[in-house]
Amino acid sequence: MSETQAPRNERILIIEDDPGVGESVRLLLDQLGCQTELTTRGADGLVRAQSGEFDLLVTDLRLPDHDGLSIIRSVKEAGVDLPMILMTSFSSLDTAIEALRCGAIDYIIKPFSNDDFRRAVERALNERRMRRENAMLKRNLKRVFTSNKIIGDSAGIKRVFELITKVAASDANVLIQGESGTGKELVAQAIHYASPRAEGPFVPINCGAIPADLLESELFGHTKGAYTGAVTASEGLIREAHGGTLFLDEISELALALQVKLLRIIQERQVRPLGSKHVYHTDVRFLAATNRDLKTVTAQGLFRADLFYRINVINIHVPPLRDRGNDVETLARHFIELHSRRLGKRITGMTDDLRQFLHSYRWPGNVRELENLIERAVILADNELLSCKDFVDVGTTNDKTTLLGEFTEEALGKALSIEHYIEEFVRRYQHAHSEAELAAMLGIGRKALWVRRNRWGLRRSGTRPPRPSAEA
Repeated sequence: MSETQAPRNERILIIEDDPGVGESVRLLLDQLGCQTELTTRGADGLVRAQSGEFDLLVTDLRLPDHDGLSIIRSVKEAGVDLPMILMTSFSSLDTAIEALRCGAIDYIIKPFSNDDFRRAVERALNERRMRRENAMLKRNLKRVFTSNKIIGDSAGIKRVFELITKVAASDANVLIQGESGTGKELVAQAIHYASPRAEGPFVPINCGAIPADLLESELFGHTKGAYTGAVTASEGLIREAHGGTLFLDEISELALALQVKLLRIIQERQVRPLGSKHVYHTDVRFLAATNRDLKTVTAQGLFRADLFYRINVINIHVPPLRDRGNDVETLARHFIELHSRRLGKRITGMTDDLRQFLHSYRWPGNVRELENLIERAVILADNELLSCKDFVDVGTTNDKTTLLGEFTEEALGKALSIEHYIEEFVRRYQHAHSEAELAAMLGIGRKALWVRRNRWGLRRSGTRPPRPSAEA
């Protein structure tokens, strides 16, 4: 490799039984800055090609125990994403056509010039890079060009904008902290797309949503047969993020054993897939997020202090929606416009009572909860202005009323009956309102509230719970 040639991340497998040709090919690839592995037997080469550890295969057509076409065909049938170049001393149009049909990306006739060979290799590697980037782009398009924008004008969110601008130009690791639903991933995306890595991949992974035994394979990759169920090789998300950004959401949920491995990768910039003997250079920026106080979690011994300091070079706190003042109304208007247009409904704004509700409600689910409730309200609305009644879903079963605007999405999903809502509603407001007012706020009569209290054993304000019987 020349002194001016920068190291590259591509690994190339060469299958060539002629030692002279094999070493010549290896030398040419070394000059391109690639890592190479040479084998002289087709059977050995096929096993290595199917391992998923390589970025390009260069194989001879005629080998002592195999032929190049069958190797190319087998690799293709195994579903391995590997561009392949076939070399041969026997010029034949039929062989060239068959090679392309089998899955080869190029066909080179020996003896070939060094320049022709280098161009063929560069074309093959560039095509693989383009395929990977296009696949990543498709995954990112929906995320980037939808409602997922950071919107607001409050002091807290302005501070977030300021930090994004400052840290985007660097490669510093960033820890984003904030409650669930505040938009931590949007902050990570904003950093990535404002950075010099914007044309590289943005790869997110939720560390708390994947079992620990699978998360290691997802992050670091694995070879074929590395464990039971590994029927194909995987390069892993860290290598997939090469040249871009890896976003580790809910990093506080990462198992301690994986924290050790992640720390080593951040320090050494190298990753070794499960079952592999090879390490790969990684050019990745690490962004992390958590809804927990990671400093406290670290002090409790549940998170490694050395990893905490590595990822907490820059800390960005995303404020909860209840602390963002008029942003709640700005966001509500944005979501009304977005979902009205998407659903083909003509909704132009909101009533004063809804505006008052938006500012008085605590929004435990933050921006995510606000958008979910706005979308539901737009679907249910009959008028051009959204009002509080559009946040109330009146069920038809057993005369039960669900107050969507009063409880989080999580509570809605967990509740099995309306008792949960009535009990929580009464607990919150019974000290500030009379029975008649509570009933009116629930949208039912005072007698109906009394009946439900007695049916479900709900206590009135100031009453004591019944004593357990002697038989209990």
